[in-house]
Amino acid sequence: MNSILKKSLTAAAAFAIGFGGIAAAQTTLDDIVERGYIQIATANEVPYGFVNAAGEAEGIAPDVATAVLESLGVTDVQWVVTQFGSLIPGLMADRFDMVAAEQAILPDRCSQVLFSTPSSSYGEGMLVPAGNPMGITRYDDFVDNPELLMGIMSGADQLDFAQAYGIPENQLVMIATNTDALSAVEAGRVHAYAATGLTVANLAENSARVEAAEGFETPIIGDGPVRSWGGFTFKLENEELRDAFNEALVEFQQTDEYREILTGYGLSDVDVDEALAADTVALCEAVH
Repeated sequence: MNSILKKSLTAAAAFAIGFGGIAAAQTTLDDIVERGYIQIATANEVPYGFVNAAGEAEGIAPDVATAVLESLGVTDVQWVVTQFGSLIPGLMADRFDMVAAEQAILPDRCSQVLFSTPSSSYGEGMLVPAGNPMGITRYDDFVDNPELLMGIMSGADQLDFAQAYGIPENQLVMIATNTDALSAVEAGRVHAYAATGLTVANLAENSARVEAAEGFETPIIGDGPVRSWGGFTFKLENEELRDAFNEALVEFQQTDEYREILTGYGLSDVDVDEALAADTVALCEAVH
């Protein structure tokens, strides 16, 4: 993490920004520089974006965002932690200036917010009880067995994958946070939790009662296996802010520091190369 930048969060600040923040209909980089700070939301999802025990924002998105913003002269970041499903609605409601949570760039989201150039890329996984008693290794298992329940984070694109496979709604359990997902799998409220491979691996490290499904088969949607490309999001009206951030982000992506941040949180060099090779416009227009 870039030690020059001070990244702090207090409960009072989170409440004030998350629920009472007021911003102009259009916010530019000049507005933020004049204001002296920027408000950024993340979803407390390790390793994409989270707040550590010391109250500091960490993760792939916060570390990249603060480095990029420093190059733009913005060194005061006020972090807001909210549920994943509230990130885009909160952004549209002007509760913060941008989102740093490595949200997957998807066509339906592109109609609601502006995405930066892709900043990360990642595959899928499945969290199951230790020993995987139901033998779950693929989405099709839920189609074959109507008794199985799949947990999915509210607002996450795994819901789209499940629907594409034809998994009935009564087998899908919406879960607010990863912490809730861990306890849901441990307690047997769901038979598995569908998430990105990195999320699953991090959750599995926190409990001996769960594990990442060994031999998990990457879901196939449309013409190929699912891979997600994450980016930073901005309000539709804030194109100038997005463009300014984008220009600096593309420059930062050519540095060793950028690659070190991503691989330091568990992404592979292949994941980084996939992110660098992707195009936001193409991802926003993709048809699955």
